Amino acid sequence: MSQPIDLSQFPDLPVEVLNAFAAMQFELSVERAARQHEQAVVAEKDAFISELKELIEKLEGQVQDYRRTKFGPKSEKLDPAQMELALEDLETAIAETQARIAAVEEKIAASATDPEKAAPRKARKARALPQSLPRVERVIEPDSIACPCGCGNMVRIGEDRTERLDQIPARYQVIVTIRPKYACPKGRTGVVQAKAPAHLLEGSWPTEALLAQIAVSKHSEHMPLNRQAAVMARHGVPIDRTVLADWMGRTGALIAPVVDHMAKRLMSESARLYVDETTAPVLDPGRGKTKTGYLWAVLRDDRGWSGSSPRGVVFHYRPGRKGEYAAEILDGFNGTIQVDAYGGYSHLATPDRVGGDPLRLAFCWAHGRRKLIKAKPKKGSPIVDEALLRIAALYKIEDSIRGCDPEHRRAVRQNLSSPLVDEFFTWLTAQAARVSRKCAAPQRHSCEPGQDPA
Repeated sequence: MSQPIDLSQFPDLPVEVLNAFAAMQFELSVERAARQHEQAVVAEKDAFISELKELIEKLEGQVQDYRRTKFGPKSEKLDPAQMELALEDLETAIAETQARIAAVEEKIAASATDPEKAAPRKARKARALPQSLPRVERVIEPDSIACPCGCGNMVRIGEDRTERLDQIPARYQVIVTIRPKYACPKGRTGVVQAKAPAHLLEGSWPTEALLAQIAVSKHSEHMPLNRQAAVMARHGVPIDRTVLADWMGRTGALIAPVVDHMAKRLMSESARLYVDETTAPVLDPGRGKTKTGYLWAVLRDDRGWSGSSPRGVVFHYRPGRKGEYAAEILDGFNGTIQVDAYGGYSHLATPDRVGGDPLRLAFCWAHGRRKLIKAKPKKGSPIVDEALLRIAALYKIEDSIRGCDPEHRRAVRQNLSSPLVDEFFTWLTAQAARVSRKCAAPQRHSCEPGQDPA
């Protein structure tokens, strides 16, 4: 870099030359500052672009991990709860990376020479919140609505509305029940006092609402009592875990008759029930680990066809999934049960059934479709593809009549669905004969029409 010229060494220079030289030095300094600013902007933009590339590469890796976890072969080996936890962590990481990418893109747009010409970032699609939620309106008025022209106040011509989801934090309170006592001032009669209200747990602190919250948190939201005790302590309510356990044990004993009554009503007032069983880890005292138990769900839900019966579900715990447990749970029920193809239900449809008339088994199209997808080889299968298309045609008909009255649904099914079902099983029988027993045993098994879905 050249050294600046010291004009004091040339005292005889005319004033015009000195002024011209000063003007040139000023222009050079401005140009130098502009060039330095441009270089700084380019360097900053290059840094942003480099950071953006790293974030995009990170996001691509996270998306691949997400797809591998959700759709890869290992996904079939994960417990559903473990799968949800794994996907939850990956989805959170993806959202964080996307937010960082958006922030870097905004910085790049702000550093542009003409930010107003930069393409605006595509706004997220607005999603409506449930109308059943209460709305609390907060109106934000301008500091002044006086019109600059001096005509007075401006008039309201419209408004913009935005909605955000809020939560009222849980808080604990003490309900004090006061029962005044009244007596004759002259002592001629006894004392008058209102009767004490009945409580689920007499002589204990918790209200029924608190007991319901603890039970739902434990059994539906999978929050152990020790964690609930810690949360309550943070809110200034130090209740020991053993006390919560005592409350839940006594509550369970008291509501057991209600559950039994629900189960009896489901059996006696239903013509059709859903039945399914799922595993549940159970403590095995003395062994230091858990064992596998089963929750058998008996469900009635007629909303899909505008049925009048109230919906309900009762869970029965059993140590296994033997057919004898199904017979025990469904004892006294006569009608149709919608189940998967598990063999533990088949004996309930025979004349030898004990505990009622032979049941009608309605198998599930979704389970049959799942078997076909599972049997499809990696290289593809035109048989499976054709079967899925035929099932999709039935699904389309069901979608068009969902929620209609029973007579209309029956008429549509007889006219449209019944011929498709007959053609499907005729075609399926023919395909089962074509599939090789050696090279495609799973696919052949999925094509055998031994159990027709209902």
